[in-house]
Amino acid sequence: MPATTSRRHLTHVAATALLALSLTGGLAACGSSGPGPDVKVPSTASPQGEQGAEAMSGAKPTGLRIPSAGVDAKKMLDLTTDSSGELGVPDPDKEANTPGWWNGSVTPGEKGVSVLVAHYDTKHGPALMKDLKKIKLGDTIEVPREDGSTAKFKIREIQDVDKKNFPTDKVYGASDRPELRLLTCGGEIKNGHRTNNIIYFADLVK
Repeated sequence: MPATTSRRHLTHVAATALLALSLTGGLAACGSSGPGPDVKVPSTASPQGEQGAEAMSGAKPTGLRIPSAGVDAKKMLDLTTDSSGELGVPDPDKEANTPGWWNGSVTPGEKGVSVLVAHYDTKHGPALMKDLKKIKLGDTIEVPREDGSTAKFKIREIQDVDKKNFPTDKVYGASDRPELRLLTCGGEIKNGHRTNNIIYFADLVK
């Protein structure tokens, strides 16, 4: 496991440079069929407070739970970057209700930043994150893992940004403690896609 974790850290460092070029426009694959989520404040944050949880050993994520929004996904896809460094997303036609984990990031609960992606909607209708407007600061995000444990995170910041202003360094930058980034789409529809990304920044808690 340590060797695998080390490779993931190296992949993360290398891929971050590519992502800085390719993801400054945010996640593009959020097709739509209706109004965007009702998130009116561009950026909200709470005092960082409870951040003393000890990092967990590496174990792949197997699902995603967000009680406040009724999210209870029973599996997790592996997401990769392509040759240009662009991060893939769950297939909107087949996996609209399944989240994905960027396997170039650490596993949820490990020291560092773990990155998850989930759809708000697709051209077929509402998707996994359809009730994201119910998610508030201080809510929990739970990530079951293949070793039987669950990494539990508390949301400390919610950012709603135009994809043209995607905060690449803030999202993908290194951290010396266990953190989670959950990315989805929001905003209006333009050329068949959502204009914004909604980003949840969360810290591992005991």
